[in-house]
Amino acid sequence: MTNNTVTGTLTQMGGVTFLLDEDGTHHFRGKNIWGGYIHHWMGEKLCGRYLPQSDYETGSPIIILWPDEPPPTTPFVDFYYNESLVKYIASTFGHNAVNVNGEIFNFSHLLNENEVMEKEEYFYRPALGEFAPSPNNGVFEILEDGRAFFDKFGRNFMRTIHVLRIEGIDTERLAGIYHQELTAIHSSAPHKKDPEKYRDFNFFTRSCSTIIRDGFVKYGFTKIKGVFPRDLFVNIAYELQKESALNIRIFKMPQLLVTEAPPSRMTPLLNPLNRKRVRSLTYEN
Repeated sequence: MTNNTVTGTLTQMGGVTFLLDEDGTHHFRGKNIWGGYIHHWMGEKLCGRYLPQSDYETGSPIIILWPDEPPPTTPFVDFYYNESLVKYIASTFGHNAVNVNGEIFNFSHLLNENEVMEKEEYFYRPALGEFAPSPNNGVFEILEDGRAFFDKFGRNFMRTIHVLRIEGIDTERLAGIYHQELTAIHSSAPHKKDPEKYRDFNFFTRSCSTIIRDGFVKYGFTKIKGVFPRDLFVNIAYELQKESALNIRIFKMPQLLVTEAPPSRMTPLLNPLNRKRVRSLTYEN
């Protein structure tokens, strides 16, 4: 857990919200706690800390909160299929990311979104400051005064996420493969037209899905195939459930609906074979 993290129950007294710990300390009292947390988690035990980014309204560091859950006791890999963001054409087919024993690897056409993240920032960042959608148009925007609204808050507040949990993989080896990918991306030649973009990004060969796919293939799962996010999710689940040395679970993280994001949308399976394979997959309740 990150240094300076506190835990406590999300509490509201006299219109003031704070985390109340077991010693009676009021953490973040009088600070701007995002309304999405208050709506979904009032009365629950949470972890919290400050982010380096600032809240545009107060100028103070942004507070991030997340559920206080024990970490898995067994090394694991979580492969994510994120449903489509209906506000963005680029999200028509959804998105993939992979969590290797606590390190979440994200790949994108934007250089700054090729990154490794902690679980709380990937899933639960608040829609405040630069993480929020623009108040003008509800999507990405950089204002004339330089304030950026990247519309990149917690993914679980933006959409439903399908999770394939895999136990039995050498997580250090797989993480090493994805760290090498990030190093290659950030050391690549700059994009000729837009320095913010990853020059070698290609929807069919070098995307959020195919980079992760190729990492699994390099590890040794050579039968895995797929280009589109949901198709790849189904294909990986189908192939790896045949591996007797692996323990497989499939479940959903339902979208935590907030005013900043409309409900996400499931994308269709484009490979006819995956329409058959998906029938063999069982989601946990």
